[in-house]
Amino acid sequence: MAHVVRAALVQATWTGDTASMVAKHEEHAREAARRGAGIIGFQEVFNAPYFCQVQEPEHHRWAEPVPDGPTVTRMRELARETGMVVVVPVFEVEQSGLYFNTAAVVDADGTYLGKYRKHHIPQVKGFWEKYYFKPGNLGWPVFDTAAGKVGVYICYDRHFPEGWRQLGLNGAQIVYNPSATSRGLSAHLWQLEQPAAAVANAYFVAAINRVGEEEYGDNDFYGTSYFVDPRGQFVGEPASDRSEELVVRDLDLGLIEEVRQQWAFYRDRRPDAYEGLVRP
Repeated sequence: MAHVVRAALVQATWTGDTASMVAKHEEHAREAARRGAGIIGFQEVFNAPYFCQVQEPEHHRWAEPVPDGPTVTRMRELARETGMVVVVPVFEVEQSGLYFNTAAVVDADGTYLGKYRKHHIPQVKGFWEKYYFKPGNLGWPVFDTAAGKVGVYICYDRHFPEGWRQLGLNGAQIVYNPSATSRGLSAHLWQLEQPAAAVANAYFVAAINRVGEEEYGDNDFYGTSYFVDPRGQFVGEPASDRSEELVVRDLDLGLIEEVRQQWAFYRDRRPDAYEGLVRP
């Protein structure tokens, strides 16, 4: 039986300051709500530049508490205003010297449901994230929202199949994957990994990438954000590789059960044989 959720995502160019970046995303969210969306998600650390292109202590200024910082507080108000679930990726400070790459999940009535902290932290040229972020320590939460059961997996996480699987085992129907990935580095993987994860785990994935170049480095973020279904098929066309874009798509969550019965991947798992996967 069809259970259709209208879902949205935003790929955005950096404006130069947090206030205007947040305001721009609010306007995209209002437009998504006008188009009937019930959920929206933003890109990795959406209210800041991708400062991890450099390693400088000044960039800790972008961090704020979750959920009581200004951005998540404002997004809770936006959720209440629009009646949408909002996935809010920010740079989180838990206490002095303790920082995480985090996404808060806010329900359609403005209730803060919880947060996901990025597990896998890269440290390579142009992506110096270990300088800023501690690895996530909150597991793989799935949030029961007005739009369905929603999980989050952040950027570099997408290269690791274990987390995708755990989100599926925890009941995810839609997984938002906010990212900041650069042309030439991984563009050939962008349209492989998330569709493969959607197939292997039989859920929808919202793959979000930044777009454009920013002031702290020469990474060229190539957009092409998209939704993909449990059969690995794009839901509509991917977004532009050059321009900011709001993407709104209808996701038939009934397809999840259909695919799981047809392909039976969950039935045929062999966790008893996988001990080596967690051996150091």
